[in-house]
Amino acid sequence: MANMRRKKEVRPLYNRLRVLRAGMGLSRQALANKVDVNHQTIGALERGEHNPSLDLAMAICEVFDLPIEAVFSREPFSYSPDDFK
Repeated sequence: MANMRRKKEVRPLYNRLRVLRAGMGLSRQALANKVDVNHQTIGALERGEHNPSLDLAMAICEVFDLPIEAVFSREPFSYSPDDFK
């Protein structure tokens, strides 16, 4: 009998990268330099085309000095990142 595994449902990962970057006046390239990735990776994250590794997510949060739940969420954001400062 063939191994019939169910594919795990991939839930979207929402983020506030574009808003946070704009608030700090950072370009994609500047943020990419701070977290040691390509600027295209930042673009893909912002568009929801790529999910970050835990290490990358934490590095991004350090740049913005915010907890991970203020930057990334499994649910659409309904609060401001300022709620965490």
